[in-house]
Amino acid sequence: MSIDTARPVGKSRTWHQRHLLGLEDLSRPELETILDTAEEFAEFSQLPGQKRTELKGKTVVNLFFEPSTRTRTSFSLAARRLSADTIDFTASSSSLSKGETFIDTAKNIEAMGADLMVVRHSSPGAPYLLARHLACGVVNAGDGAHEHPTQGLLDVFTIRRAKGRIEGLTVGLVGDIAHSRVARSNIHALTKLGAKVIVCGPSTLVPPWMPQMGVEVAYCLDNILPRCDVINVLRIQFERQRSGLFPSIREYADLFGFNNERLRRGKPDLLLLAPGPINRGVELTPDVADGPHSAVLQQVTNGLAVRMAVLTLLCGASMG
Repeated sequence: MSIDTARPVGKSRTWHQRHLLGLEDLSRPELETILDTAEEFAEFSQLPGQKRTELKGKTVVNLFFEPSTRTRTSFSLAARRLSADTIDFTASSSSLSKGETFIDTAKNIEAMGADLMVVRHSSPGAPYLLARHLACGVVNAGDGAHEHPTQGLLDVFTIRRAKGRIEGLTVGLVGDIAHSRVARSNIHALTKLGAKVIVCGPSTLVPPWMPQMGVEVAYCLDNILPRCDVINVLRIQFERQRSGLFPSIREYADLFGFNNERLRRGKPDLLLLAPGPINRGVELTPDVADGPHSAVLQQVTNGLAVRMAVLTLLCGASMG
């Protein structure tokens, strides 16, 4: 990760990074700086139609090579709420279909005056490649099954706001661990911030090397549920996996899905997260997804504050 001269941010904070490529690269103080900065934006982000001026005169480009609704919209709105100019790039209508390379496309867009490029790509490491070839800042908005740092940050931010802390909590990541970039970003952030992480799912969807990341591995949700303060329910990524990794959707839902009966086996104040989009009736039943334990909509709201914080920090803007 590239290092720039320290810049003042917010309440006498300093920030040294030019890119946000993955949470594995960040220290605990850097993670806390992002979360604390997001806290300063949290109330403002819920005021419709209001704008701040931290990024006035800056240009933020969304360079997405994979379909996205929530992440792209959240970054665009975050940039506009900070008074930045925004450009949305759609790969399907680009010169890539005429044979232009990924790097050439990014360089041409940068030449139009981009200050930050928000990149989503199906290939792990694609944002790292661009960071080596571009002068502007690069934000990883998801690279294959590698990382999704701002989703990890908004999950952690949601937990901290709901529970008041991260240190000492037990957080279960349940579901398709093998194909989840969200799981990896959550693990990096949560473990650095002092939480105990348990990954749980069918043995075919939990890589054997997961203990090397400092987490506990489990294959029975009901066994770990009473210990968890938070459960993050990961979507079954049918588009990324081959068939036959579990017998049936119905069996998966019976063993790892959340319904009201299973919810009663957990702690009374259990917090449920889901990065979305949710496969209703598979990972969560509708009554649980919309119930009092669910923070799904709070995650979406908090995502705007987190992305405003990330854009502000990477652009080195002083907060008013």
